[in-house]
Amino acid sequence: MIYTCTLNPSVDYIVEVEHFRVGELNRATKTATFPGGKGINVSRVLKRLGVDSTAFGFIGGFTGAFIESELKKEEICADFVIVNGDTRINIKLKSGEETEINGQGPTILPKHQDELMNKIQAFNQADILVLAGSIPPSIPVDFYNRMVETAKQNGVKVVVDTSGPALKQLIQHHPFLMKPNHHELGELFDTEISSKNDIISYGYKLVELGVENVIVSMAGDGAFFFNKEKILFATAPKGTVKNSVGAGDSMVAGFLAAYLNEQDIEKAFQYSVATGSATAFSEDLCTKEKVEQLLHEVKVTQV
Repeated sequence: MIYTCTLNPSVDYIVEVEHFRVGELNRATKTATFPGGKGINVSRVLKRLGVDSTAFGFIGGFTGAFIESELKKEEICADFVIVNGDTRINIKLKSGEETEINGQGPTILPKHQDELMNKIQAFNQADILVLAGSIPPSIPVDFYNRMVETAKQNGVKVVVDTSGPALKQLIQHHPFLMKPNHHELGELFDTEISSKNDIISYGYKLVELGVENVIVSMAGDGAFFFNKEKILFATAPKGTVKNSVGAGDSMVAGFLAAYLNEQDIEKAFQYSVATGSATAFSEDLCTKEKVEQLLHEVKVTQV
């Protein structure tokens, strides 16, 4: 089973306004509401690609109930810890440019943190744990570290898609997959990535530090893949970007879906890039049809 963990999920409220004016009454031309959070996005894309998963983390209040209800509609298994307070609402205002306003999440009490850790203790070596997104302010900064230590004791494969200090801490646990973008890769090594050669140098350093597989995404400029056996580069399909949310999460889902089906790293990387692009070119997360339509445009070469 794949378990996707979102510690700080959200209800994403998308509002489109033709000419937004600060300090005046504005009327939306279009609105939409989605269950949000990086791990939840991974589960939603996996389902569209025909792979089951269980989404877990912390939810609360009427917004948490909305997330659980929406996942149920999509036939995604949910096993969240219910906390006091409401899951946050993140507003994405589209009016020419896109403006984001992220809400504050609920306070996560120690008893709720322990409840989540108990779930991880039940995982086994046939399972994959995806850790995606930020750590809420009320949780200790080493919480991901503790989660991975517990998971690795049971032989669980760990996939990491986060940033900042949490990402740096997790390298020591030799995760199965890490997916930083090129900016996050630079942050890991306190440097600025300014060329593909920089990406090759620092991407491979992650492998030397024990990470099994690394994907470094560069949006429309393609992506690199690294492991002990090979370094690969993939071109990105061309298209109009409609959605800035979820492309990286979709890459993680695409890689896992293809890897579980075929056990072929190169094909999984190609599918990963196609999946990320399919979401970027869609209003919501990608469909399987859109991914397979773009697949032939992703050219993978050995570096």
